[in-house]
Amino acid sequence: MTEKEIKEKVKQMIIVANTQINKEIKPFIDNYNGPFCNVLYDNYHISSSKGLPLCQDTGMVEFFCFLGIDFPLKRPLQDVLDEAVSEAYTKSPYRYSTVDDPLFERKNRMDNTPAIVHVHLVEGSHLEIMFLIKGGGSENLSRLYMMTPTASKETVVEQIVNHIEEAGARACPPLKVGIGLGGTSEKAMVLSKLALTSPISKHHDDPRYATLEEEIKSRINKLNIGFQGLKDGISCYSVHILTYPTHIATLPLAISVDCYLCRTGSVCFER
Repeated sequence: MTEKEIKEKVKQMIIVANTQINKEIKPFIDNYNGPFCNVLYDNYHISSSKGLPLCQDTGMVEFFCFLGIDFPLKRPLQDVLDEAVSEAYTKSPYRYSTVDDPLFERKNRMDNTPAIVHVHLVEGSHLEIMFLIKGGGSENLSRLYMMTPTASKETVVEQIVNHIEEAGARACPPLKVGIGLGGTSEKAMVLSKLALTSPISKHHDDPRYATLEEEIKSRINKLNIGFQGLKDGISCYSVHILTYPTHIATLPLAISVDCYLCRTGSVCFER
């Protein structure tokens, strides 16, 4: 497997994620009969048939890479993935959403790079790549709360639900919600993003956390935010929790959300 083959495969997957409706999401849109339903339905049909983006906000691409220590790479993975993103965006009718300096000039880079790349070294001779196409609306809902280590389950649930109640309508719901618990502040945030790559039907292996996912989902749906914030239909597709050991004096709680399109992809390369 060469770097060029990796780049080409990832590039094609980015294009698919930007233009083809997520198969897990399609039934929810097809079964929605509230305000704006025909627009949502027509949107994904037109995108699929004409190769146009599902949303004008074609976002930033965030990768989660699990790199086997025996997988041969001659170039930095960041460079390979940046090339995939650049080619996908410059050769397609996608908006460039990345600015160079974040505070002063904010000059558009005109190719949607650099990608956000998280690399985790693992055993084996494979390379697994998962990604999110993250629009600004959903990204702006990201939050980190440093809870007290004595915080109860109910306190954690309240913090999550209150945040979604306050801001969830601004992220094009229904939402997929990712929760990172534990680790350090930055670890919790990465976990919450990684949780968004989980299939909607997947639950936590620990039944306690699986139950907690369903409880949070139920609470969010009772907020009556609805499709596109119009108070009709569901507000949340699913909730996914990832945990990590943490310091005895801390309890980081990170929240990330994905918009109703859930533009994700994954691929695994073998040596």
